[in-house]
Amino acid sequence: MTALEQMGARAKAAAKALRSASDADKAIALKGIASALIGHTDEIIKANSEDIQAARENGMAESMIDRLALSESRIRGMADGVLAVADWPDP
Repeated sequence: MTALEQMGARAKAAAKALRSASDADKAIALKGIASALIGHTDEIIKANSEDIQAARENGMAESMIDRLALSESRIRGMADGVLAVADWPDP
């Protein structure tokens, strides 16, 4: 099984677990995701900069690169969005 197939299998298993999770458990998980985004911002930005460099080297249009580029504020925005979903009645 390839790494991509393994990731797909794990995602499928996670989706099944999430279907039966309580709303409170889903909210806890989402808050953990938001926390991880904030807690790993430096690592995410470093990895993203490597991806951006590779995209430029492979001729990707700057308009697309801008959409892919992450900053501290963009990551904060993602975390805020995840926290907003965590507050829904059925996240």
